[in-house]
Amino acid sequence: EVQLVESGGGLVQAGGSLRLSCAASGFSFDDYAIAWFRQVPGKEREGVSCIERSDKSTYYADSVKGRFTISSDNAKNTVYLQMNSLKPEDTGVYYCAADRRSFYCSNYEYYEYSDYWGQGTQVTVSS
Repeated sequence: EVQLVESGGGLVQAGGSLRLSCAASGFSFDDYAIAWFRQVPGKEREGVSCIERSDKSTYYADSVKGRFTISSDNAKNTVYLQMNSLKPEDTGVYYCAADRRSFYCSNYEYYEYSDYWGQGTQVTVSS
């Protein structure tokens, strides 16, 4: 069965770091763009970062540029989100999504759906 599983969330103080993982089974990340989103109850889902399937170019929300880094390990079929200098406003449930559409990342923040979604992992940043 196709699955997408996030891990690595937790509780951290402001200024700390976490590394999230998104592991896929049933399909290869090599054929998909991968995006990270986060969501807080009562607020709209926010695109955080994305890596294209074609040229592996990366995208970041302005709010996380310089602090977060997305990377992939095709051998492990896993995408990572390294989060440094965390702020309380980074708190939320982080989801990864996979999509086969060409140039998905150029508009990933605005699509209503993606091919696959994980269950999410909670990130809480205390002040």
